[in-house]
Amino acid sequence: MDGYMLMRQIRALGLEQGGQIPAIALTAYAGELDQQQAIAAGLQRHVAKPIDPEVLVAIVVELTRKLTDSSSTRAAEESKDFQAY
Repeated sequence: MDGYMLMRQIRALGLEQGGQIPAIALTAYAGELDQQQAIAAGLQRHVAKPIDPEVLVAIVVELTRKLTDSSSTRAAEESKDFQAY
């Protein structure tokens, strides 16, 4: 199984099973088609090797913030839904 197939299987999982976990493709395949394939498979970012560690850290921080913001928004919406009952 390659990384694309693995990512498709992960994306098929529900939210509670980790189906929306952030993922980055770190690869030697740097072409535009490779990037498109990675994004289509469900990866959020495509980073070609060799990588700059600072760039990788920045991407991880960005994805973590998005995940945290998404979780906070979802929790607030669930709270409003609960209060409506």
